[in-house]
Amino acid sequence: MDILWSPWRFNYVTESSKRKGEGKCIFCEIPNFSDEEKYVLYRGNLSYSVLNLYPYNTGHLMVVPYRHVPSLDLLRDEEMLEIFKQIRAALRAVREVYSPDGFNVGVNIGRSAGAGVESHVHIHVVPRWVGDSNFMVITANVKVMPETLNNTYFKLKSRLNSLIGSDEVVFDR
Repeated sequence: MDILWSPWRFNYVTESSKRKGEGKCIFCEIPNFSDEEKYVLYRGNLSYSVLNLYPYNTGHLMVVPYRHVPSLDLLRDEEMLEIFKQIRAALRAVREVYSPDGFNVGVNIGRSAGAGVESHVHIHVVPRWVGDSNFMVITANVKVMPETLNNTYFKLKSRLNSLIGSDEVVFDR
């Protein structure tokens, strides 16, 4: 048997079980921390953008409403508008910083649809490159990330906030 060491997952596993036992939601807790601690890229009035701590690819981020609801159809119109403006800004920022070949933008609603946190809806923005699923994923079921979350955070936070503060992407505040 081959063993793949991933000690960074221990905190995720133990914190996840603590949250389930205490009824705490990770997406409700993130805004209580500093941006740098939790990799918050942008804070809007009704939603925020944050890097995924366990990304599929470099630049994988999520847009999350502050309000704790399990599905998009429970969001108010003003929440949906702000969320989709953040998604648009995220697409532009990631495109400018990383030049991906494409994107997956998606929502997993419910456990059967693959939601890791099924009680708090969130939208994934995942940059994709032709060939980003190389032999490591296929033969070893391992993903190699070429950049640290810290580097990704500072590159995207700067660009996302400059887009939001400019005429390129207008956010009603």
